[in-house]
Amino acid sequence: MKLTNRTILITGGSDGIGLALAVRFAELGNEVIVTGRRQALLDKVKQRHPRIHAVKSDVADPEQITALARHMKENFPALDVLINNAGISRYRNVATAAPDLLALMDEMNINVGGVIRMTSAFIELLKANRGTLINVSSALAFVPLPCLPIYCATKAAIHSYTLSLRFQLEGTGVEVVEIMPPAVRTEMTADLPDGAGISLISTDKLVKLTVAALEKGILEIHPGQAAQLAFMRRVAPNFINRQLWKAAKPFVPAAADC
Repeated sequence: MKLTNRTILITGGSDGIGLALAVRFAELGNEVIVTGRRQALLDKVKQRHPRIHAVKSDVADPEQITALARHMKENFPALDVLINNAGISRYRNVATAAPDLLALMDEMNINVGGVIRMTSAFIELLKANRGTLINVSSALAFVPLPCLPIYCATKAAIHSYTLSLRFQLEGTGVEVVEIMPPAVRTEMTADLPDGAGISLISTDKLVKLTVAALEKGILEIHPGQAAQLAFMRRVAPNFINRQLWKAAKPFVPAAADC
């Protein structure tokens, strides 16, 4: 992947992995736009990183996606990289009935629905500009962390969807990349202590490994421990699944109330 002189849109770019990627791409001389749902965080991005454009938009809302696509085409017609990064995770007990069936699907609506809608809304622009589509899934697409059962299922869905996209976009000039991070120290994982059986890396380390892989043209990127999980999934799936279950047990809610 060419890493300079690109116009890059990153969803969920107001903090965490998305912001770390945005900052690095801006440092490399790209024009970078980030989106997020929380205006306060977007304002902080603009204050700290004035070169980065920030636009309030929610990937769970089809109307907002449509408006965002129109805004990008009008103001950033050279947009040639879309990074689908926005996502949420929830600790859930799926062994008991959920009190709110609508909220039960939040992760699916944002993590999967958001990626599919954003891709559809921007695919013609990416084809016109012979661009790059990057989906951020997770190493947990290979082996689930059972305290995050729906989140892990969404990442497995994105992995499969990305494979299909890569085939269908052959010959269009659009490069399709998947980043499959291991556990990363962000706001989303703030309550996972080191030593809980889950090794976390910093966003800086993740970005360093990811950018190096992008520069080499790798299409499915397994930074850090993600490569080990992919390997263990193949050679000892029962062992690694049981190990992650042991690590996850303390984080499963007592009842399906979250």
